Amino acid sequence: MGAKSRAVLVTGGAGYIGSHAAKALARAGYRVVVYDNLVSGHRAAVRYGDFIEGDTADVRAVRDALRRHEIIAVMHFAAFLDVGESVRDPIRYYRNNVVGALGVLEAMVAESVSSFVLSSTCATYGEPIETPIAETHPQRPINSYGETKLAIERALPHFERAHGLHSVALRYFNAAGADPDGEIGEDHSPEIHLIPRALDAVDGGPGLQVFGDDYPTPDGTCLRDYVHVSDLADAHVRALEAMVDAGRSAAYNLGTGRPHSVRDVIGAVENVTGRRVPWTLGSRRSGDPAALYAASHKAQAEMQWHPRFADLETIVRTAWEWRRTHPHGYGDT
Repeated sequence: MGAKSRAVLVTGGAGYIGSHAAKALARAGYRVVVYDNLVSGHRAAVRYGDFIEGDTADVRAVRDALRRHEIIAVMHFAAFLDVGESVRDPIRYYRNNVVGALGVLEAMVAESVSSFVLSSTCATYGEPIETPIAETHPQRPINSYGETKLAIERALPHFERAHGLHSVALRYFNAAGADPDGEIGEDHSPEIHLIPRALDAVDGGPGLQVFGDDYPTPDGTCLRDYVHVSDLADAHVRALEAMVDAGRSAAYNLGTGRPHSVRDVIGAVENVTGRRVPWTLGSRRSGDPAALYAASHKAQAEMQWHPRFADLETIVRTAWEWRRTHPHGYGDT
């Protein structure tokens, strides 16, 4: 693929992972067009290409963006991601994550754009029956967030058979960290991820609550696979290029394969910041598996993808540097 003359539409590109993917695409020589309704994204995060404010369910607007910018591929990040909220409000999640994604796919078919990279999730697997989790693990989501992502994954082969649309679904585990250059980072409201919540706690914010310490793990707290957001962004670029070069669809897990407990994260935050994390112990949350971590051998073999920032303290350090320079997130820019 001649990257410099090709444009990629990044839906949800004003959000956390989408903005990092936009930067990775720009560095690889692609023209980037970000399409985002700014419901949860930030205009200030769009730094690496053109910006279109719009909703993914607006098929006419998506078609116009694809046609006007001569888009040759779409990376789709425009999804809500709060598992707890998805349980409380499944209508919102199905409307945005399913109807919105179908709007993008409908527009792509109409404009003959045939390469689609889906930001998916390990939540499609549900309760693990074995770890590490490989792509062959049964997909049995336990919440509507995972169900909505899986609904699109299951739709993609039908779009390929009917319309020749190739796709890659990237099922990643716990996205964490921030751009090592300090240009973009994580800014959710409310914040639901462990590392920024722990950093908030050491920086004078609310104390961290740990949900359960009686799991069958070495220290009793949940084990998770934290993968740096820049490594995820790199994987999206590699997935696009592998899909175009090979002319076939695929699905990949993205993680380090090295699980860390909640207490490990607290320790890493304390080591990086030199401050104590104030935390209290709460009861288990319903649906929290004891351990979730990835087998990423397929991505390593087929895309030559290897995490560059696999060390937990390195991940935390990039998140801390972003917070120090942007204490109010994108409100500081």
